[in-house]
Amino acid sequence: MTYWLQELQQKRWEYCNNLDAAQRDSRTSPTPSDFSKGLVAKDSPDVSILSQNASAERARNILAVETSPTDLVGEQAASQPAPVQTSAINFSLKQWSAEIKNSMSSLRKGSHENRKSVFYTTEEWELLDPTPKDLEDSMALEEKRKHLAEGNKGLASSAFPFDLGRIPHKARRPLKEMIGSSKNRTSSDSSPTECCSGTGSRLVSELQLKYQSQQEELEKLKKELLSQKELVRLLQQTVRSSQYDKYFTSHLCEGVPKDTLELLHQKDDQILGLNNQLEKLNLEKDSLQQEVRNLKCKVGELNERLGMLMETIQAKDEVIMKLSHQLSECEDSTASQSGAMNSPTATCTSKELQELDRLKDNLQGYKTQNKFLNKEILELSALRRNAEAREREWQAKYTSLEAKLCQIESKYLILLQEMKTPVCSEDQSPAREVITQLLEDALKAEPSEQPEQAFFKPHLVSEYDIYGFQTVPEDDDEEKLVAKSRALDLRSLSLNENRDISTGVKWENYLASTMNREMMRCVELKNLIRSGIPHEHRSKVWRWCVNQHVKKFKDSAIPGYFQTLLQKALEKPNPASKQIELDLLRTLPNNKHYSSPTSEGIQKLRNVLLAFSWRNPDIGYCQGLNRLVAIALLYLEQEDAFWCLVAIVEVFMPRDYYTKTLLGSQVDQRVFKDLMSEKLPRLHAHFEQYKVDYTLITFNWFLVVFVDSVVSDILFKIWDSFLYEGPKVIFRFALALFKYKEEEILKLQDSMSIFKYLRYFTRTILDARKLTAIAFGELNPFPLRQIRNRRAWHLEKVRLELTELEAIREDFLRERDTCVAQDKRDLISDDEEDS
Repeated sequence: MTYWLQELQQKRWEYCNNLDAAQRDSRTSPTPSDFSKGLVAKDSPDVSILSQNASAERARNILAVETSPTDLVGEQAASQPAPVQTSAINFSLKQWSAEIKNSMSSLRKGSHENRKSVFYTTEEWELLDPTPKDLEDSMALEEKRKHLAEGNKGLASSAFPFDLGRIPHKARRPLKEMIGSSKNRTSSDSSPTECCSGTGSRLVSELQLKYQSQQEELEKLKKELLSQKELVRLLQQTVRSSQYDKYFTSHLCEGVPKDTLELLHQKDDQILGLNNQLEKLNLEKDSLQQEVRNLKCKVGELNERLGMLMETIQAKDEVIMKLSHQLSECEDSTASQSGAMNSPTATCTSKELQELDRLKDNLQGYKTQNKFLNKEILELSALRRNAEAREREWQAKYTSLEAKLCQIESKYLILLQEMKTPVCSEDQSPAREVITQLLEDALKAEPSEQPEQAFFKPHLVSEYDIYGFQTVPEDDDEEKLVAKSRALDLRSLSLNENRDISTGVKWENYLASTMNREMMRCVELKNLIRSGIPHEHRSKVWRWCVNQHVKKFKDSAIPGYFQTLLQKALEKPNPASKQIELDLLRTLPNNKHYSSPTSEGIQKLRNVLLAFSWRNPDIGYCQGLNRLVAIALLYLEQEDAFWCLVAIVEVFMPRDYYTKTLLGSQVDQRVFKDLMSEKLPRLHAHFEQYKVDYTLITFNWFLVVFVDSVVSDILFKIWDSFLYEGPKVIFRFALALFKYKEEEILKLQDSMSIFKYLRYFTRTILDARKLTAIAFGELNPFPLRQIRNRRAWHLEKVRLELTELEAIREDFLRERDTCVAQDKRDLISDDEEDS
């Protein structure tokens, strides 16, 4: 009994300390990171929390196991009305615990009412082994008590044969003393003769043996407790499934066809399986989070201990240096006075030599201690590195589990959509109403105000991504479901990519190396940009890329060139201003920075387009320029976005690319056809077989550099490489998109289905890493000289065709004018005859 009371006190003390550490961890919060300039940098991500609503409560009432209130025990529980038993299987395991509590409360009212419990105390205890001296003192004390007890036989003994001796906090009494004293007292009360004749060492050995046996029994009981908990969980799942089957068989099966009922049972089994898997993942996630918190606490303790050791070593080093200095001074003084030594000073010199020997011994001791402390520091550093490595492993595992959770939730949405498929009957069953409500809840993007009452539902996807694009549309429910499923898949991919932190570390190292010098074009930088620029560094790198391409234009321009152009465009009549105003709100309507006339991006977009139209009056404004400027403004200021548009139109793209004839765009489509026949011959032959003109789809890719054609994560990675390498990147990624879905396109066997698939297939590509590997790996070699030569050849060909078309047009107009004149003569002659 003594052992169990002490063990209980020790476990309670450990639990309180762990609880305090967890509370300290919960009070820490991450600080938001600073981003660069642009419209995206001013946004901050919102935190969305799941909550409960009416439909969730209804689904819980249908699927939950009925329980009786078990929060009260003893007389309070007896005064409550008895719960109604609906069926034999409708029971709760909490009732067993209530019965046990009632039994214990009735037992406590007997002889233990006046006894104060040792379990509820704020004082702490410590287990220590008793010393032989303590055993002898306790035996002598028991002998005195026995003599006193013989004199007073009518008095009763204490309720406890041992005294635990409470001590206040931070002044703990060693529990080894208590174990020794309680053991001696118990043995003295039961067998006085054995206590007097035995020795302290024998009692200690017996106590150690009992302690080891009780430890083994404790481990067995813990294992048995874990197995019982798992059994209880399995029983709860069995009861829940049986109740759900009973509900379906009794209420939902009336008037439902057999095929539909079987389908509902199959889908219900799938949903239960997904719920069980999700529950396991949540439990594993909680355990991983707790282990991460514990590791952080250990790392903090190790850091504190390391700091203390470093301070100790520094102090020892100072003492060593001081003693070494004193030693050198003593040696110098001894050498200088050795010739003039006499008998009165001999005694003083011998004392100094003794003091010198003592200092040497101290110095040697300090050196030994210093070596020991250095060894301890190395060991602590190794332990800290191991702890950090384990923490990174747990963090990676946690991220992987969260990514799997997003995938499961995406499948859950698709399953709900399948369950919502209408049947021939007009009646709406309760199960179908529940599914409809669950679908509505899954498509909501705003949390309610009570997160603590939330039940299982998919992750709430944010309404806008980090770039400001809308993730879920507002008009079509089916399109909303597909968009939300795609957003969950994107989140899963991003979590898996974040596990590999090597790219971020490489960027940090590269930018740190270029802090005191300007960035230069090199193979390392090109590979880093191809892998994707981090969100926080994209503004800086884009600005550097644009300045590299337009340096000669900026050097020849006057100071304040952009503001001068803007002022002229606003003051003087501009033929392009009307068309610019018409296209402002049609630029990126699904981006919050350009969604309304009062949005911040609209005015900036207007200024950049007006200034560019005044710089290039031959082009003025062409539809497509507005989207290029809108993407640039997300990470650049107005003047930088203006020079970015100058780089794209006047440096990257050929002449007449954005003119009224779009001559350069037509030439690039013919070059792309040649590359398709060379890089993807099977797909090109498939398009030729069914006479599908895929340039109707790819023309917009080249004109606006894939804006509104791919998902936002892939779009900005394409723009990263495009601003660094130039227009060749457009050809690479256009071919990579077709190669990514080559097998799916080859399965389509008619022109209508092929063309319909080409209109939306790019929005289904989510893996940016795979697409980048195809564009820059599988399509090599990809020389720029080949593209330039083919552009020149097709340009001459297109110009000849345009000349022929112009000649045909002039002939047609000449013939039309001749026919009109002849008709007028015939009309005049007929009038003369009538007159």
